[in-house]
Amino acid sequence: MKRSEINAVYREALGAFATAGWALPPSPHWDITDFGLGDFNAYGLTLINLAEEPEYCEKLMYCRQNQVTPAHTHRIKKEDIICRNGKLAVQMWKNEPSEPVNPERFNVQVNGEIRSLINGEVLILNAGERVTLTPGIYHAFWGAEGACVVGEVSTANDDATDNIFVDPNIGRFPGIEEDAAAEVTLISEKQ
Repeated sequence: MKRSEINAVYREALGAFATAGWALPPSPHWDITDFGLGDFNAYGLTLINLAEEPEYCEKLMYCRQNQVTPAHTHRIKKEDIICRNGKLAVQMWKNEPSEPVNPERFNVQVNGEIRSLINGEVLILNAGERVTLTPGIYHAFWGAEGACVVGEVSTANDDATDNIFVDPNIGRFPGIEEDAAAEVTLISEKQ
């Protein structure tokens, strides 16, 4: 990603969080990624780590309309994805999406209640609603009707090693082309 694009996304997300009434902590840890695919408008996500503890973490995310976080699962992370503002589409699979579709249904928790889904089903979460995802449940998500603000509460994990993406071309953090001065330092740059 170009640094100028990262700067513009940073300002856009700040505005979205403010409009949704989210006060950010001092010096939050920002993560803006195109997943190494080179098309942030189609495949991208903006995240802020709000809590990074040994037992748990909390994130705040900004998703543009139809901007997909690509299909993935986690080795160890259990997470609640919570729509905080707007509408969030979450597509889920019991198995890797590239495998033949298994007609069996599988269960996930939606708002604390078990719901039966079929592979590839898209769940629409309204503001305040949540889905609980366990390791092995593949999922992709995007803003369903306009941009949305999303929360995540999860067990602690290492983003560099815990994510399993279906597309082998995906890199969790973007390469950065320095074409402007940085307005924000990303998590991937602090390592």
